[in-house]
Amino acid sequence: MKRRQFIQKTSAALTLATVANFGLQSFSTVSKTKHITILHTNDVHSHIDAFASNAAKNANLGGIARRATLIDQIRKENPNTLLLDAGDIFQGTPYFNYYGGELEFKLMSKLKYDAATIGNHDFDNGIDGLYAQLPHANFSFLSANYNFENTILNTHVKPYKVFIKDGLKIGVFGIGIRLEGLVNYELYKETQYLDPIEITQDMTRILKTEEKCDLIICLSHLGYYYKNSKKISDIKLAEATKDIDLIIGGHTHTFLPKPTVVKNSDEKNVLVNQVGCYGINLGRIDFFLDNNKDKTTNGTSIIV
Repeated sequence: MKRRQFIQKTSAALTLATVANFGLQSFSTVSKTKHITILHTNDVHSHIDAFASNAAKNANLGGIARRATLIDQIRKENPNTLLLDAGDIFQGTPYFNYYGGELEFKLMSKLKYDAATIGNHDFDNGIDGLYAQLPHANFSFLSANYNFENTILNTHVKPYKVFIKDGLKIGVFGIGIRLEGLVNYELYKETQYLDPIEITQDMTRILKTEEKCDLIICLSHLGYYYKNSKKISDIKLAEATKDIDLIIGGHTHTFLPKPTVVKNSDEKNVLVNQVGCYGINLGRIDFFLDNNKDKTTNGTSIIV
C-alpha cells in the first residue's frame, strides 16, 4: 500500500500531535469508511488527582476526572471506541499505599476501560495483592507471555481478547517485561516469563488467521527502546514480527509527540506509541478502514 503524508491537526482546546497514515484511503471518502478510535494510557502509577497548580513538575496536569471528561467527549464523537492501558497502574501515591489498588481499579471501571496489561509495579503488593483487587476491575487483564499456570492468577488473565466494533474484529493481546531483576521473586512467585517475540508471533498468527481480526493491537510493558542494549523493546518487537497494526507501550515513561512508524518483518508499517506517565496525556489513534480493509491512521497525544 502507498504511504501518504502525515496529516496535521490543530485545536485551541487540546494539544494534538498527528501521527501516521498507512494506506490508500483518502479522507475525502471517509463517509465510506469504518472508523475505530483507540484511546490509551500507561504508567499512571496511582495518580488519581491532578498535579497541584504549584507543583514543581506537571503543574495542573492530569487527574482522572479530567480524563473521564475527555473520554466521554470522544465516545460521543465516535461510539466505536476502545479504552486500553499498558500497565503500571499501581504504585506512586498514597492512594495505593492505603487502598492497595482498589481505588484505581474501581475508577478505571467507571471510565469503562476495555482491557489492560500487567506492568512490573502491579506486582508491588505481590501476586496475591493483585489477585485480591481483581473483583474491583470490570475490564480484562491480558498477558500472553506471563505464564500464570502455577499461580493464583491462573485463568484470571487471558492472553488476548477480540472486540467487535462496527462489525470489525479487533484483537488485543498483552506482553510484559522480564520480572527477574525488577521484582522480588516472592512477589511474582511461580510466574514464568516467555519470550515476547516468539509469543507475539503466536498471537498474531492466531488473531490474523484463526480469529480473522481486522486490526491487531499489542498492549506492551516492554519499554519503548533501549540504546546499546539487547533488551526487547517495542521498537524491536515491531521490527521482528508481523501483522501488528499498533503497539501501545509502557514502562519507560516515554513521551512521544506522535507515534513512531516502524517497518515490520514484512516491510509493512506498525505504529508504536507511548504517552509518558502519571495520566498527563491520553493517547488517541483513529483507524479508518475502507471496504477493502485498507487502513488510514490518524494519531494524537492529548494533554490532560
